[in-house]
Amino acid sequence: MTQKNKLIAFVLCGIALLVLPLILQQFGNAWVRIVNIALLYTMLALGLNIVVGYAGLLDLGYVAFFAVGAYLFALLASPHLTDNFAAIAAMFPGGLHLSVWLALPLALLLAAIAGVLLGIPVLKLRGDYLAIVTLGFGEIIRIFLNNLDHPFNITNGPKGVNQIDPVRFLGINLGKPLNIGGFEVASVSLYYYLFLVLVLVTVFVCQRLQDSRVGRAWMAIREDEIAAKAMGMTVRNLKLLAFGMGASFGGVSGAMFAAFQGFVSPESFSLMESVMIVAMVVLGGLGHLPGVVLGALLLSALPEVLRYVAGPLQQMTDGRLDAAILRQLFIALAMIIIMLLRPRGLWPSPEHGKVKTEPADRITPLSGQQNPPGVDFPGDAVPGNTPHRQYPVNP
Repeated sequence: MTQKNKLIAFVLCGIALLVLPLILQQFGNAWVRIVNIALLYTMLALGLNIVVGYAGLLDLGYVAFFAVGAYLFALLASPHLTDNFAAIAAMFPGGLHLSVWLALPLALLLAAIAGVLLGIPVLKLRGDYLAIVTLGFGEIIRIFLNNLDHPFNITNGPKGVNQIDPVRFLGINLGKPLNIGGFEVASVSLYYYLFLVLVLVTVFVCQRLQDSRVGRAWMAIREDEIAAKAMGMTVRNLKLLAFGMGASFGGVSGAMFAAFQGFVSPESFSLMESVMIVAMVVLGGLGHLPGVVLGALLLSALPEVLRYVAGPLQQMTDGRLDAAILRQLFIALAMIIIMLLRPRGLWPSPEHGKVKTEPADRITPLSGQQNPPGVDFPGDAVPGNTPHRQYPVNP
């Protein structure tokens, strides 16, 4: 593809992404909401790809960082703390409604700190043992969020936190429709453009990380940690950096999720969510950004699309088959078929460093002379025989 064709394709893709929510909202806001959730999961998958795809650290508790970012934004952008703590209410009489542009960096920083704190005790663990410990960390965070409603009501327990402020940007409230020249842009469409920008920024950062010295060091650790240590790499610091960088994207995505939903509860951050995020990375292609994006979009949108397929099937069987069970069955079957047909993912990273070898019967020697074993040049068999050395038969 020439440079001109690439530019045309890039412009057409950009136009399609810009008009997509405006078209979908004509069929109902539910379709735009599905795309928005898919974009949030894309950010999560890209963040986990740093840990799993680049550094080779299997993390099954990644949803914990998603929860940290969501609850931080929920507490700082809702009246929950001022309603339950008199000291905070005295400091902020008008309520604690922190701007999203201040809450986002705080969510990023807190999630990164949580990622580093998780990475410190698991530095020497690998494979299944690392997965079990990270899984436990994710469950501990969820249990804390579920029980921190007494003696001090911090998270409101299983009831969750509501009345979360929507995002405001340049005087525009993304929680309300925007009227432009008689055309109404729905609230979910406004959030779509915000999430799209964040996803593009995340892709750019991940691409720069992949091509940087740090990214190459992560991949060296993934392939052979002992060899990486022998080359002088500080494996401990690089692993902690991978945990922190990956967690920071989860924190930002969680903050956007809280602002978009207006409500968060511990049920949104279960173990199944972590498993789904890992499946997105593996299904798309470990360590390959286009593949990770593709896997995230498919697995996040597929359950909602199948909702319209499972419903009619339930009616055809007079309610004998539950729609929720059918959806999970379809998703599992799709994943099994894809992994059988494409073991390395839908869009795996290209293989580097492998030389394509010719079969032995297709290699034609330069001469019909057979050389003794270990003799590369025919002239070496008889010293001083040929003035001009031929090219080696066995390079």
